[in-house]
Amino acid sequence: MLEVLVYVRVKPGCAGAFRAASLENARNSRKEPGVYRFDVLQETEDPERFVLVEGYRTPEAAAAHKETAHYAKWRDTVADMMAEPRRGVKHTPCAE
Repeated sequence: MLEVLVYVRVKPGCAGAFRAASLENARNSRKEPGVYRFDVLQETEDPERFVLVEGYRTPEAAAAHKETAHYAKWRDTVADMMAEPRRGVKHTPCAE
C-alpha cells in the first residue's frame, strides 16, 4: 500500500473553488479500484492550506490515477489557483 500526502497552498480568494474541485476529484478517485482512500483536508487556522490524503493499493494504482480524466480535469482546473507548487510526500503505512 502507498499513502501520499499532497500539501497545497492556494492564492487568496481561491480556497472555495479549490475545495470544490478537489472534492469532486476525491469522489471520482474513490471509485478507482486501486484507491482505498482519498480525503481533502482544509487547515483550520489557515484556510488557504490543504492536504490531500491519497491511499493506493499499489504504486501502480497511484500512477494509474494520474491517467484518469477526473485527475486531468482537477489538475487543469486548480493550476492557476496555486500560490506555490504542490508537494506530494509518499508514505508506507505501518501496521501492527
